[in-house]
Amino acid sequence: MNQIPSNPENRDFERRLSEMSPFEIKGTLISLAEKDAQNSTATFLNAGRGNPNWLLSFPRKAFFLLGQFAVSEAERSPYDASIGIVASPTSEGVAKRFEAFLAANKDATAAKVLNHFYTHVVNDLKADPDEFVFELVDGILGDHYPTPPRILKYTEQIVREYLAWAMGGEGDATQFDLFATEGSTAGMCYIFDSLQQNFLLNRGDRVALLTPCFTPYIEIPQLEQFGLDVVYVSANKVERDGYHDWQYPPEELDKLRDPSIKAVFVTNPSNPPSYTFSPDALQRIVDIVKTDNPRLMVITDDVYGTFIKDFKSLMYAIPYNTCCLYSFSKYFGATGWRVAAMAFAPDNVFDARLRELGEDTKAVLRKRYESLALDPDKVKFVDRVVADSRLVGLNHTAGLSTPQQIQMALFSAFAYLHRQELQPKLIDMIHTRLNALWDATGFTLLPDPCRAGYYSEIDLMVWAKKFYGDDFAKYLNDNYEPLDFVIRLANETAVVLLNGDGFDGPKWSVRASLANLNRDAYVKIGKAIRSILEEYYTAYKNASAKK
Repeated sequence: MNQIPSNPENRDFERRLSEMSPFEIKGTLISLAEKDAQNSTATFLNAGRGNPNWLLSFPRKAFFLLGQFAVSEAERSPYDASIGIVASPTSEGVAKRFEAFLAANKDATAAKVLNHFYTHVVNDLKADPDEFVFELVDGILGDHYPTPPRILKYTEQIVREYLAWAMGGEGDATQFDLFATEGSTAGMCYIFDSLQQNFLLNRGDRVALLTPCFTPYIEIPQLEQFGLDVVYVSANKVERDGYHDWQYPPEELDKLRDPSIKAVFVTNPSNPPSYTFSPDALQRIVDIVKTDNPRLMVITDDVYGTFIKDFKSLMYAIPYNTCCLYSFSKYFGATGWRVAAMAFAPDNVFDARLRELGEDTKAVLRKRYESLALDPDKVKFVDRVVADSRLVGLNHTAGLSTPQQIQMALFSAFAYLHRQELQPKLIDMIHTRLNALWDATGFTLLPDPCRAGYYSEIDLMVWAKKFYGDDFAKYLNDNYEPLDFVIRLANETAVVLLNGDGFDGPKWSVRASLANLNRDAYVKIGKAIRSILEEYYTAYKNASAKK
């Protein structure tokens, strides 16, 4: 929507605007907020973004120092040193030269990080030193296609170890097959496409979606090319003394018992409520799948899991049924790096469903994948996803760029090796901001170990009732569009939040990101939220006085 009326707080404009994705509405809100900041003393505060305002510098320092070593390896064999034309490096003796390089730079933080990384992978993961260091050197220089296309050999082992800790699988012996992708956004596109290309999901098939959730999971199944029948499993019900606990009631989860539901898409912890499953809810899902719907395909997007201590992903609760998408964007402050991984257990329901397809369908798929193997029937689903990501014909050039994979390996090892000190600091930073926001609103934030707090979804109707009563809540609902609240916030206080109903949350809810501003900004945002609510209440009192 390009044209913003002079008075954006009108119901016709808000109704039309509400048809758009909240991420598209955000552009309008930013324009309003920036205009208000220019015309007043207000400070423009955008809490509509999930991009963190922190990053981890140590693994990045390690990356750039490693790059210096890698270039020096290439320059050992120049073709024309005057202009920097050099040969691709070789692996012979590269580990000893790397050790000498680290020793020469031993006082630098980057060298200490690299030495810790190298020692761990060689000693604990039993990597061959020359082979491993050559993967780092060749990978960071980016002078060859990713080989294997799915993920580099040692990178997979390193990321697998990190994910086992981050996703609640320490001690679990499952060796997941990983596919390194250009962020989880690419992973989402790839999984939807491959499920369809392999006839595991067809037009009109029934899938379930746990909501509130990241908006693309709502929008993609509705696209003409997919045309899926979506069953919504909602956590919107107000549960505890009129407060949200953002858990899925048993009767909602029980919808998954229907065997006609072929797949379920999960954001865990949720976005925007930012809660993981309670132990009871997690166990109920496990029981439902094992008892009533054992062929259910589960796609879980767990990017926020590392913001909950002892998080447990469905990839370890029901590994046979689950494809996990994990992005490094949030925990590491790395949205621009575009690094993520898809994980499949070696024995999984996706491959089982492929084996169950009819002979005519298998014949179509043999033709599709005949360039990959002598027996295309035996190509695993994860490898089909890789091939599909490059329209099969370009499978030999598929895969995430190798410099990105090396940074992902450094991220993984650093976070794993420093897990006891790093995770509490990041969790505390997020929760400090969250508490500042809620304290400033005057609303009550109940303690909850299932809360990640990366986002906060605030249901204004809950607080309208608790502060001012049911009559006021009815007045608010009857006289205003739900989008009016975020429009007013932007237009009158220069604060940008997203509308929660765009994530299939409660209609009068708003989403605040706790990642991209400092604590003091959330105090201002909390006060702005309460101020707008009181503005409505003043209008209600004036309207009531005229009756």
